[in-house]
Parts: sequence; structure tokens; C-alpha cells
Amino acid sequence: MVVLEKGPWLKTKDFDKDEIVATRRSVYTPNLKDEPQVLERLEDGEWIARSTYETGNDFWNGNMIGGSSNLMSGYFHRMKPNDFRLLSVYGPIEGANVVDWPIAYWEMEPFFTKVETEVGVSGRVINHSTLEPRSTPDFPYPPLAENIVSKWIDKATRSLGYQSVPVPRAILSHSDGKRNSCYYSNFCGSYGCSSDAKSSSRVALIDKALETGNCTLLPNAKVYYLETNNQGKVVRVWYYDMEGERQFIEAGIFVVAAQAVETSRLLLMSRNPDFPNGLANNSGQVGKNIIFSAGGLGQGQFYLDDLPPDDAVQLMVPGVFVNRAIQHWYEIDDPAFDGKAKGGTVDFLFEHPNAIGRAIRRKWDENGNLKYGCALKKDLKEYFTKQRKLKFEVFVDWLPTNDCFVTLDSQVKDKWGDPVARIRTGYHPHDIKVGEYLAEKAEKVLEKMGVKNIRSSISGAPPPNLQAGGCRFGDDPATSVLDKNCKAHEVKNLYVTDGSFMPTGGSVTYTWTIYANAFRVAEKIKEHAARM
Repeated sequence: MVVLEKGPWLKTKDFDKDEIVATRRSVYTPNLKDEPQVLERLEDGEWIARSTYETGNDFWNGNMIGGSSNLMSGYFHRMKPNDFRLLSVYGPIEGANVVDWPIAYWEMEPFFTKVETEVGVSGRVINHSTLEPRSTPDFPYPPLAENIVSKWIDKATRSLGYQSVPVPRAILSHSDGKRNSCYYSNFCGSYGCSSDAKSSSRVALIDKALETGNCTLLPNAKVYYLETNNQGKVVRVWYYDMEGERQFIEAGIFVVAAQAVETSRLLLMSRNPDFPNGLANNSGQVGKNIIFSAGGLGQGQFYLDDLPPDDAVQLMVPGVFVNRAIQHWYEIDDPAFDGKAKGGTVDFLFEHPNAIGRAIRRKWDENGNLKYGCALKKDLKEYFTKQRKLKFEVFVDWLPTNDCFVTLDSQVKDKWGDPVARIRTGYHPHDIKVGEYLAEKAEKVLEKMGVKNIRSSISGAPPPNLQAGGCRFGDDPATSVLDKNCKAHEVKNLYVTDGSFMPTGGSVTYTWTIYANAFRVAEKIKEHAARM
């Protein structure tokens, strides 16, 4: 087996807690001068396209062996049975291309369970109103250490008549084999893990594959073309090596997993006489129905002077997690939605500890004037020592529409001379309505806890680290790119195993589902290989 990766091979020793490297420079993502993308956004009723090199609006995330899983926060909620049947359960929504999945929750459940043990998930299962069915009673690793604020969230939700739940995390709470436990560095999301506790695909899967001696890894290898023969099979993958030279590899089975946008881009670039619109795209569906994760953010502040001294000390303990969520409204039964509607998840977390980012956000006063000198120093001291900000993230379905898709840009090229991805990022107004409903509920929790300066914002801005779709799987080749086993309908030996297969995304982050489906499809690929 040969694995080709466009980015570098960063090892655990290469990851540290340098804020400039991790979040303020394009170290883990491509240089936008070399590899721009083009984003189309709706402005005053017109779609406006701009290169990310011109705007500086970086839409990449992880670009390395293991991809963005190296940098994830590891919030691992399972999808639920109704997520697989969005159309059947909740009905059509005008302007949304909602369909049911060609598989059911029970076909994925064993592989959700496999991820817990093989990749590593820590947590605690408790019974709650929207708990998904499980074949095991609990997670294989106990919960991570929690801040005192977790108990405050539990108390507040109980008093409001519903329940908060522990958040499963793809982070080891105790060591296992060559992987160490989390050491609560306080710098997790957006950072690579220097203890291997975080369950990235690099640490949890790729390193183990290399140990077998049956896997060869080629970093800095940018794939640009999949060559097919006249029998409907891919025969060669063409790539640029580190020196920019064109190389190829021949194989019997090919798997694409470049994240949704770049997977669609690769297939669209792989056009030939048999596939004039792109590989596996005679249906015209490649790049269509891209989805992200809809929702937004909310926040408020605890002021230490308002708390008992012991509570204030415990609140300021760094590193340990909040690990609380509310899924009470995963399904909404409210007249405002004309009956039952799909809801979502609210996750609680502290403000990111990045010192530079936090300080920069303090440079303006309430009137928009620049602060400096003694006034700025006083504000910074109070911000870092007298308060702590509690935030929440709202996750709801990003409904697939005709205004969210990927094509090839006709003018902008990357450093190899290939057309870059042109991404239209339209969203459905229903996403905003659901997000605002959940944000209003979450704000009441903060109010109950005595949090001050509460506010929230729900928007249609797409998060680039949560992308899926573009190569939907389904039973009908006319409306989907892949079959139920994620093999291309029109290509006999091509599989897609990233989030591209997902026709809808649920109201949770996608990584656990992508992992689980990759394990499921791997079984089918092994059967395919055995027949060759």
C-alpha cells in the first residue's frame, strides 16, 4: 500500500505550543501565494468571487500527514439514527437538497464502536433524552479531568428542566502502548499534540500501518490526475514530487481522501474523453452539495470578584476541560417550526488560551478607539487575571443547496499550474433559524450560572475545518457519485473515504463519522482486493 500526501511529514517531536507557528502563520497550511483558492460569497444579491491570496482569508486547514485531525479539538459526538433519515423523518425543506442516506445507523454503529477502541475516545455515557443506541455500555477510556465549571453547567441545566451531558473526546485520558495520556497543556485545539494523546489519524492509524511494513508513505506528493483505461478503471495516479517533477504510481485499487473540497477538485481535474466533465462525473454531481457545519458562537464572562474565593481559584485552573454539551434540542418540537424539526448540539468550552490573540482583541475600546499605554496595560492585566470567559458552540445541520458547491476556477492557478478550487458558500436560511433557537436556549444557561456580558452570533459563514459532501453516496447513479460502499458508480476501482460521501452531516462535528465510515469501507475494499 502506498499513501500519497501533499503536505509534509510532521512527527510528534515537531509539535509544540508555539502560538505563532500554530495559529498566526501558514505553517500547518499552504502558503496562499502558492496555493490559493477562490471563494464565492453572496454580497448585495450578487455572487462575488475573490482569491484567498488577495483577501488573506485562508480556507485551508491541516496540510500534513494525518491532515487536520492533528489539530482538532476532538469533540466526538455520534450521529443519531434520525440523522440518516433526515428527509423521511422531517420532510422536505424548500430550497434544500435533503436526502436519506443509503445506509442506516445500525450499519454504522459497529464502526462507531471500533473507533472508540482503535482510535481512542475518552468519556462517560449517561442516559439522556436523545442518547443514540449503543452496543457497548461506555467508552473504553475514562473521562478527562474537568474544571469546576462543568458542575455549574450541570446544576444550571437541571434547574432549567433539562440535562447537560459529558462530551466524548478523541484524547486519551491514560497512556496506552506508545501513546501517552493528555497532560493538560491548555493548548489543544489548533495545536498538534506533543504527547500523542490526541487521536489523530497519524498517531492512531498511520503509525500503526507503517509498523506492519506493508505501507509506504510519500509526503510532499501532490496528486493532480487519476488516469483511467477504456475499461472503466483507474490505472495510474499522477503526482508532483518534492522537486516538482511529475511521477506516477500504478495500482489495482485507488482511494481518495483529500477532504471534501480537494477531493472534488481532483476528480474534476481528472477529465478525459470517457469523463469529459471530470472523473466519475457523468452524472454532473461531483462537487455538488458541499456542506459545512452550521451554527455559531456565544459567550459570557465570570468575574472572579463575584465568586467565593475557592470557586474563583478552581475556575482559573488551566488545562482541564469543560466537556459539557446539551443535546436536549437535537430534535425540536415547537410551533415555530410547524411541528418537529431537526435541532442540534450545544458544546461549552473556555475561551482559547492563545495569549497573542486574546491581547489583540483588547486593543479597541467600546467606542472603536485604539487603546494604548497605561489604559491598555491595565485592561490586559484585568482581562487575564480578573475574569474567565465561557463560550458555547452551536452545531446544526448545514442543509445542502444548489448554492454550495465546488468547481474549478478558470483563471487562478496554483504553483504547479493547476486550476484551483472555486468554492461557492451559500447557506440555507433554515440553518440560521435553528441555530438562533439553540443559541437562545444556551444563553439562558449562562444567565442561570451568573455569567455576565452574554451575547451570541449565528451566521452562515462556513468553517473550513468542518467540510463534507461533494461526492454523495447513494443508490441512484444519476443523483449520486458513490454507491453505498463509497465506490464510484462509474469507476470500478475508485473509492472515496473522507467526508465527501456524506449527503447530510448531522448536528455534530464530522470526524467520528468519517473515521467510522472509513473502517466500514475498508472492509469492502479488503473484499474487493481478495477478488482480484
